[in-house]
Parts: sequence; C-alpha cells; structure tokens
Amino acid sequence: MQLETKIYQKENNLKVGNLLKATAKDFFRSHFLAKQLATRDITSQYRQSYLGIIWAFITPISSAFVWIFLSATGTIQLSDTGVPYPVYVFSGTLIWSIIIESINSPASNTNAARGIMTKINFPKEALVLSGIYKLLFNSSIKIGLLVILIFAFGVGFHWSLLLFPLAILAAILFGTTMGLFLTPISLIYNDIAKIISMGLSLLMYITPVVYAIPKDGLMKTVMELNPFTPLILTARALALGNTTEYLAYFSWVFIVSVLLFFIGLMLYRISIPIIVERLSA
Repeated sequence: MQLETKIYQKENNLKVGNLLKATAKDFFRSHFLAKQLATRDITSQYRQSYLGIIWAFITPISSAFVWIFLSATGTIQLSDTGVPYPVYVFSGTLIWSIIIESINSPASNTNAARGIMTKINFPKEALVLSGIYKLLFNSSIKIGLLVILIFAFGVGFHWSLLLFPLAILAAILFGTTMGLFLTPISLIYNDIAKIISMGLSLLMYITPVVYAIPKDGLMKTVMELNPFTPLILTARALALGNTTEYLAYFSWVFIVSVLLFFIGLMLYRISIPIIVERLSA
C-alpha cells in the first residue's frame, strides 16, 4: 500500500493591507492602556524630582538664555527677527525641544517597557500612543509659558495663536514618525543612538530656531530645504501673529508625516517584539 505524502509549508500571512488594518485598529483600541501608562509615567517623573514640573521649562529656557545673552552682549550679530528677540528665541527653542522629544519618545518608551514586554502580551502600539499623550501634556505646559512671554513682551494676542496648538500637534506627529523609523536601529546598536543624538544637535544650526533664515547664500537654500524649517517657522508665525510664508511646505510635511506614521507603526509592530526578545536573550 502506497503511503500518501503531504508537505506542509508556512503560509505568508503578512499582507500589507491586513497588517495596516490590524496596526491602526490596535493603535486606536489601546487608548485606555496608553492613557494609564502615560499617567503613571508623568506622575512618577514629577514625583521623584524636587523641581517637579519646572523641568519641563528648563531645556528651552536654558537654551534661549544662552542665545539671548550672546545677542545682548554683542558676541554674535543676528539679523532682525521682527519681534522681541527673547520671544523669538524662546519660541524657537520650545518648538525645537518638542520635536526632539518626539523623536526620542518611541525609543525611550520602548526601552522603559522592555521588562513588561517579555512577560505580558499587549499591543505595542500602546507605547507609541502613551508617548504622544506625554508629549501633549508636557507641550501644553510649555505653550502656557510661551503665551505668558508673548503678553509680557508686548507682542499681544492674535487670532492665529488659537491655531498654534495644531502646529505643535503636527510637529509631534513629525517627530514621532521619525522616531518610529529610528527606534529599531537605535535599540540594536547603541552607537547609532549616539550618532542620532549628535546629528540632531548639529541640525539645530541649519534650522531657523534661534536666528532667521539669511536673505541669500548657501545657508538660505539649505535652511529652506530643511523639513524642520516649515514646522518651526509656521508654528512660530501662528504664535506671534506673523505671516505664514511656509504654510504650503508645512502642509506637505504634515501630509507625508501622516502617511509615513502608519508605515513606521507597522515597522514598529513587526520589529520591536523580535528585537526585545533578542536583547533579553
């Protein structure tokens, strides 16, 4: 009697459409868990510090103070910004700090949850959403301080100020999207994480954070092509009531960020469990 032979092969169920649907579903469904994680992290962050919530202001204030001091003492000569320089530089460093914090958020949240991920199975998208919640909380505090400075230096209220939080939300989305693509690499190779940190520090000097775009020259071209530029300038213009010259570029950056966000989220969903298991072995 001839025996029947059967060959079993692994089917490829990793279809992009199904993966995207599952990723988006888990991302929005993990709202409660993400909120709990964010509340826990925010509470512990400020409870274990003498200065507490003041730490949210220290980075942008310290960075702004250095440039204000250099400008006031004549150490550096900066072009006219059209608004009081302390407001200009603080708004720039504040927006920049939010973007950088957004880029680092996926990696820092994943590192902090490595122990939990090896023991409990839960949607990894909750870690990303939790980071966004924490960014929104910290950013709201910084925005409040910026509004106080706007009135203190006589800039006054403009209706565009009401749209400023939306520009900050776009900056958070852009930074988080970058962070999703960088997180798998930075978790595996510590050198990459250090290179990214150093690169972001240098990138600030070709972005109109503390000084305006030159009127001509190579630096003008570089700064105008820089995707960070429309985020900084549009958000600042809305806060200070200036003309939004880079609104079209800002819109394109936002649209591309939305599309790439879910692609990055799929990459995160696939790679992070494997990486965490490898690092914990």
